[in-house]
Amino acid sequence: MKLWEGRFEKPISPDADAFNESLSFDKRLYKADITASIAHATMLGKCEIIPEADAEAITEGLKGILADIKAGSLAVEGAEDIHSFVENELVSRIGETGKKLHTARSRNDQVATDLRLYARESIDRMIALIKDLIEALLRLSREGKGILPGFTHLRKAQPLSLAQYFNAYCEMFLRDLERFDDCRKRVNVMPLGSAALAGTSYPIDRTMTQRLLGFGDISQNAVDAVSDRDFVAEYLFCASLTMVHLSRLCEDTILYTSEEFGYWVIPDEYSTGSSIMPQKKNPDLPELVRGKSGRVFGHLMGMLTVLKGLPLAYNKDLQEDKEAFFDAEDTLSSCLSIYTALLSKLTFNFEAMFEAAGGGFSTATDVADYLAKKGIPFRDAHAATGKLVRYCIAKGKTLDRLTLEEFRAVNPAFEKDVLAAVTTRASVEARNSVGGSSQDASRHGIASIKRRLKKY
Repeated sequence: MKLWEGRFEKPISPDADAFNESLSFDKRLYKADITASIAHATMLGKCEIIPEADAEAITEGLKGILADIKAGSLAVEGAEDIHSFVENELVSRIGETGKKLHTARSRNDQVATDLRLYARESIDRMIALIKDLIEALLRLSREGKGILPGFTHLRKAQPLSLAQYFNAYCEMFLRDLERFDDCRKRVNVMPLGSAALAGTSYPIDRTMTQRLLGFGDISQNAVDAVSDRDFVAEYLFCASLTMVHLSRLCEDTILYTSEEFGYWVIPDEYSTGSSIMPQKKNPDLPELVRGKSGRVFGHLMGMLTVLKGLPLAYNKDLQEDKEAFFDAEDTLSSCLSIYTALLSKLTFNFEAMFEAAGGGFSTATDVADYLAKKGIPFRDAHAATGKLVRYCIAKGKTLDRLTLEEFRAVNPAFEKDVLAAVTTRASVEARNSVGGSSQDASRHGIASIKRRLKKY
């Protein structure tokens, strides 16, 4: 039975009904819908809008429906949407009293409330998953005493400690935590009581419903409340940026585990092979995560496109919010989970990383800094170091294999201690500023990350 069919002489066409339905995907909201309905019925009874006995009967009926769905004994099917399903099932269980549930409520404020309740829980789940990922990265930071090349423009730039490298991703995902947490504040606003768009003439108590549902605030404009999906777009943005950071980590993993780099090793349990080339060990999981980022971005762009031309207030276009939300949620959740598991098994070729870190004249900045600390203007020090690099290329040498005489031939300010300053490890340890690559700086970075993570 349709909740709206009284006005129509003819039933909806089967093809129109199939196109219009949303139960196939919004059934995921069953818990939120029933939870909000219980709060609404309780409020109706307390405010004497319906008899309190009827409110109690409705509440008990709704609790039974929720229990049966959770137990798997009640299939969610055969209705236009989850709201129709719950109401029809309620009426079938408790009779005509069940029809009083929708008093002072519209499906417009009902679905907005359901989705906010669901989004609130989803954000909490995402925060927990991102925390798990950061913890996995922190373990690698604490345990990884190695040195690897740092790149700019995908060319070797300066040596980095492995701890500083993984701390960098921790910082990205910490910002993702902050964004989701901030998004939750705007999600946690209750639209219930807005009715279709203009509010209601019934003497409802929205503060009571807010308290029962645990919302932090109440919407202040009914027209806006039923048509607002900013929170969905914001959730999708948070998910998209998290996927950006995951995708960057995937790209590094794919590169660094290749034979050309050989810095890291993906475990067999998280690798796949080729159907034709027996020797292959493919990074399919990082590639899939990297690819799925575009899927989440697409949902964000789709949601923005849906919203951009909608006149006030509610329009059925907004039904498109749920599939985008749910698929983005599932995609981000699965990607975070699988990558956390993969990271727990990742191993390193410390020797290969260290050897690579010393290549590409990666300590050239240390040579320039050495001269600058001797009082030579940095620009002149930079030019002198460039000449040394050019000399090394011509002679097939590296900076750490030059003699003191070769250094002094370019600038007499060089002294014997330059030979120690241009080693890979000395370069890393010299960078002891906050956020730097030295062991002390990396330890302080880990402590800072752990401290901020405790807030969530």
